[in-house]
Formats: sequence, structure tokens, C-alpha cells
Amino acid sequence: MTEAIYLQDSYCRKFEALVTAQDAARHAIQMDQTAFYPGGGGQPCDHGWLYVAGQSFAVRRVQRGHWHELEEVVALPKPGDPVQGEIDWQRRYGLMRTHTAMHILCGVIWRDYAASVTGGNMQPLAARMDFEFERMRKELVAEIEEKINAEVAAEREVRTQTLPREEAFAIPDLIRTKINLLPEGIQQVRTVELVGLDLQADGGTHVANTCEVGRLRISDYKSKGGINKRLYLSLEETRPDAPL
Repeated sequence: MTEAIYLQDSYCRKFEALVTAQDAARHAIQMDQTAFYPGGGGQPCDHGWLYVAGQSFAVRRVQRGHWHELEEVVALPKPGDPVQGEIDWQRRYGLMRTHTAMHILCGVIWRDYAASVTGGNMQPLAARMDFEFERMRKELVAEIEEKINAEVAAEREVRTQTLPREEAFAIPDLIRTKINLLPEGIQQVRTVELVGLDLQADGGTHVANTCEVGRLRISDYKSKGGINKRLYLSLEETRPDAPL
């Protein structure tokens, strides 16, 4: 098993590990621990670099099982090799801000309009989310945008916690998606709470406070048929107070 550092510390950008397995066909390795997020829940995987015996390997993709796919190399690192890992921090932090922004949007819409999420996806500083709205109009979009920016300004703390499955599912409205996407075999459920606004089951990376998200804009909205309405979210390119 690979220890997932990102579950406890989203701000970890450098780490040390040992190679535990390799897959030559995929140009991929596993390690005993990693800060690379493998993707899931609409959040893309991390990119970055691994340094082994003076060589640098670009991580082009991370898949479930924490397989780190590397650029074409002559020889893969071997089991037992010590590794230094480094996350592409600009990309990671952009995704952290974006993921928390999506929870702000979801929290506001659930609280004020009781609309469930029907889908979503993100890239650094841009996201889309689908909700169960019968109608969506310009005035409502402007109202939602004002409310989500008020939550950014409220500087809400973002907390994570891991709970036994039964205890987690005793929390009302823990699952905001129309369909419960958590596999039945998962016995420990990680939750992400925007204190005072939102609490959901979530395995991704987030900022520590909503103020880090920065100014939000709903750049577009569309009807995807029936009562399914899509909102497009965009974030400011840079944050002057972002961690270096």
C-alpha cells in the first residue's frame, strides 16, 4: 500500500520515498508514499518530477493504485531505489483553489436553492458544475456569483477528517451528488468541511481557507436538458498572497 500524503497535507510539494514496484510496459512505478494526487472526483491528477540517483523523471500521469507514469526512459527506477518527489506546485495550487471554489458553489446552491449536483469537472482555475435547476436566468446567475464571493470573503476554514463509513453516512446530506459515487468497499470516508457552509465526502486537495480561492466569476451558464443546468466557474490567474 502507498501512503497518500496529500490526504493529510495538501501543501506538501516535496517528499522522499522508496520505489516498491515497476511496470515497464506503462513506464510506471509505485512508491511507499507519495504526495501526487492520482485524480478522481472530477479533479485531474498531479504532474511533477521524480529524482533518482541524479536523474530527473517527469511524471506525466498518476493513476489509481498510485502508479506514476514517467516520460519514456531507458531504465526505470528499481524497487528499493530512494526517490525525491516534487509536485508541479503552480498546477497543484490552482487545482486546490478550484476544488475549494466548487465546494463553495455547491454549498451555496444547496443551502439557498436545495439543488443537487448532477456532474462536474475541473482544470486549474476553471470548472463546470451541473445542478438540478428547472430554470436558469441571468439574474439568478448574478445572485449566485455575489453569494459565492461573499463566502470567499468570509474566510471560512477548510477542515478534513476521516471517519468510519457508518459514522460518515450518519451525517445528513453528506453526499451532494445525485448518485452516490463512493464504492461500497470503502470503510473509511474522508470528509471536507468549509466550516459553517459545506460538508461533503471528498478525496481531493483543497486550500486551508476560502480566502485563498480569490475572486470568483460565473463565466457562462447553459441548459443541458430537462432540469439539468450547467454553470461555468473561473478564478483569478494569480493570488498575491499565495504560498510560494
